[in-house]
Parts: sequence; structure tokens; C-alpha cells
Amino acid sequence: MAAYGPYPILTAAEVARTVANGQTVSFSGFTPAGAAKAVPEALADYAREQHAAGNPFQIRVLTGASSGHSIDEDLAAAEAISWRCPYQTGKALRRQINRQQVEYVDMHLSHVPQMVAWGFLGDIDLAVVEATEITPDGRVYLSTSIGASPTYLKYAKRVVIELNRHQSPRLREMADILVMPPPPHRNPIPIHDPLSRVGWPYAQVDPGKVVGVVENDASDQVGGFSEPDAVSQAIGGHVADFLGREMACGRIPSDFLPIQAGVGNIANGVMTAMGSSPHIPPFFMYSEVFQDSLVDLMIGERLLGASATSLTVTAGKLKEIVDNIDYFGPRIVLRPQEISNHPGVIRRLGVIAINTALEIDIYGNVNSSHVYGMDIMNGIGGSGEFTRNSYLSIFMAPSVAKGGDVSTIVPMCPHIDNNEHSVGVVVTEQGLADLRGLGPRHRARAIIDRCAHPAYRDILHGYLRDSRLGHISHNLEHCFDLHRNLMAHGSMLPVGVRRVA
Repeated sequence: MAAYGPYPILTAAEVARTVANGQTVSFSGFTPAGAAKAVPEALADYAREQHAAGNPFQIRVLTGASSGHSIDEDLAAAEAISWRCPYQTGKALRRQINRQQVEYVDMHLSHVPQMVAWGFLGDIDLAVVEATEITPDGRVYLSTSIGASPTYLKYAKRVVIELNRHQSPRLREMADILVMPPPPHRNPIPIHDPLSRVGWPYAQVDPGKVVGVVENDASDQVGGFSEPDAVSQAIGGHVADFLGREMACGRIPSDFLPIQAGVGNIANGVMTAMGSSPHIPPFFMYSEVFQDSLVDLMIGERLLGASATSLTVTAGKLKEIVDNIDYFGPRIVLRPQEISNHPGVIRRLGVIAINTALEIDIYGNVNSSHVYGMDIMNGIGGSGEFTRNSYLSIFMAPSVAKGGDVSTIVPMCPHIDNNEHSVGVVVTEQGLADLRGLGPRHRARAIIDRCAHPAYRDILHGYLRDSRLGHISHNLEHCFDLHRNLMAHGSMLPVGVRRVA
């Protein structure tokens, strides 16, 4: 049998056949970056084979966050997943979750390592982790993400390393890996600026648990981002102008504060707007993901440095980073998600959190995860950890969606991920509402007047006017009328009211 050092080289199919129905398998990856690729595909094939033979075969799946197509799509399409945690973005998997065919545990991402360490999620039977190298003494050099991989390597019963030849060995120069000891024996994490390094460039595993190495040469499956449209540009302009004013009046120091930004086209657009704003000085980031827009900002020295847990960048941008690793390596730090999303570090550094929402109610409660409060889209991800502990928390969304049939500003969110106590600023392309220091009724008026689309403002003001008076005013008979309208006839607008556009 061929070997890589002391470890046998296996095929992905050979690994798949060692997995039993009902076992828990953890995969590397935080978004598609650094996700295991070959073994999940082989597990999907094995599941189809077992199902065709009339045998049950489904596994419990853990990752760092969302993951690549080979995990959330291929395994779901093969009906090979019975349980999923802590976050997902796959269309097939989403359908199965909403049909109650897959049990889904939506979780704050920094909580995952501790939940695994203490056995709250059960034993991990197999961990499959992408790396660029594993040494005989068990040092594992990860690729484009750190995520929860160090924890999975430590606590899994068996480990398979997907040795990815496509990924550059020099990615290790960005890695800073620290695994927290269990409470109550934890010391303060000595991160005093976004680029502080407190750990090692590798994760560790007991070599005796490594059953083998699977060789691979596949790239990350990161999709491209759209160029910022007019809505994203407007939202980005409002955010940049607001932060510039905050700095001018002394509420943000002149050397600025670290930024966290969520994933997606709007976040990409906002970061582009901040980078081009004359009111914003060069800045650092302390965030979860490093996205495409940040590459150009860093080259232009608008972004001075960034801490994250993954390089969620397209193939072209990753090549640009790797080809210029002497420049990017000292300016990017990749940490475990337990550290990148740690509340204490976020609070210490005074991070400004900028995240997107599906909908926001008139008091500032945010739904980031569920349609109609029932159907999961993706999950809460890390937004709650940054929102609750940030120096300033900002949520943004377009004011309408689906051609105006959906208002993202609603009377009451039927599901809440981040509540009004943690949300400081709401932004749409219509404008920005600074909610700090405002009581509920003033919050409601500010959000309606400054953030709601004009087609919905009278409806929202009417709801506020007709609600039962209280510290927070609501009309429980009509608080979900917009959602009912959408479910009944495809638009939140009342029947007979002209669509927005």
C-alpha cells in the first residue's frame, strides 16, 4: 500500500466504506474555503449505492459554518444527511430541513468548539480535514480556512486528512491556531490588535488516530460576487458617511476601529464604498471571512490588515494572494472560529459590526435566517456574536425585495435572531436610522421614516398608530398582515395596491 510518511494513502471510496449509518462525520471548511471535497463526494456515492440495495445510510454532519457543494449539495442530493450543524447554505439541504427530513441545529459559530469538546453534540466518529501537509508527529497545516478543524482533529475518534495539492503550502504563513482549554482554566486571550498572533501555524492531531491520507487536487468552490448595484452602493454610501461623521465628532477614534462585515454581495459593496470614502481612514478588520473586495482594498492600502477564519475568495483572487504571499502573508491572520468570533476579543477591540438582514421590524429586531418565521434560509452564523459584543452594531438590507412585493421593514419579525437591545443602526438604500438612545416609539418612527420604502411607509405608520399603547406598541391581530398577504397572493402590499416597481 502506498503511504505518505507513516500514513497510508487511501481512496475516498475506501474511506466512505468505513462510515456506518448514523455516525457523525465532521468536515473542514468555513464557507467553501478549505472544505473537504473528495470524501464527501464518495460518501454521497456510497449512500446512493446503499439506498439502491435497500439499506439505510445517513450521517450526522458537522462543519465550521456553511460548506462547499460536495457537502451541503452532493450529500443532501443523495439523501445522506440526517442531522446538520451549525450552519448551511445548500438549496437541496434547505428543502430537506424545511420538510423536516433533516434535523438542523442552527448555532452561534464560536460556540461549536466548546459544544464538541464537552460532548453536547455527541461523539465525532470521523473527521475529514483538508490540509497541505501532515507531519509524522501530527502537525496539520490547514489550507484556506481554520474554522473548527483544530477542534475536530482533537476530539474525533478517527481522522482522515485530505491532502490538497492544489492549495499552496505557503497558506500556513497566515495561520494562527490556538485551541482553548476547558473552563474554568482559561486565561484571557492576548489579542490586543487585529494582527496579534497568539498560537501556532498548524493544528495538532494524535498520529495514532489518523487512518490515512486522501490525495486531492480540487480548488475551493467559492462562487463569484456581483458588482455592487445601485442599492448596494447607496447602502455602502450611507454606512461610510455615518461612520465618517461618528469619527469627526469623536465617537470613533481618529485611527478608526476594526470592522467586521458579513458575507455576500451587499457586504462586498459596503466594503468597497468604505474603501473609496474620503471620510474613512485606512482601517483594519477583525471578522470571520476575507472576501474578494478586500484584496483590492489591501493592495490599495485602504485595508491595513485583517483577521478572519477563512479566505472566502474566488479562484482568481486566491491566486493573486498566493502569488503575492510576501505582501499578503503578514497582513492576514487566519484563526479558529472560536477565536475569530470570540465575544471577549470583539468587545476588547471595539469592533464595528456590519451585517445583513432578511427583515427588520419597526423596533429594530432582526431576522437573519427564516422566511415567514418558519422556513430556514441559511442560519444565524456569526452575526449574533459580533452584534451583541460590538462597539457599534449595524444591520443593512435593501428596503424591498422581489420587485417590491416584499418589504424588509415589517411591523413584527415572526422570527428574531438579533434583538432590539443589540441593534444600534439600521440601513437601507432609503437611508440610515441611528437608534442609540431612542425609546421604542422613536425607534419605530426613525426606522419607518428613514429606512422603509415609500410604498410601505403609510402602512407601517398606520400599524403603529392603531397598535395597543404600551412600552412597545403592537396590534396582535394585525402584526403579521404583511406576511399573510405575501403567503396568500404573492405580495406584502394589500390587494389592489400597485406594486412598487
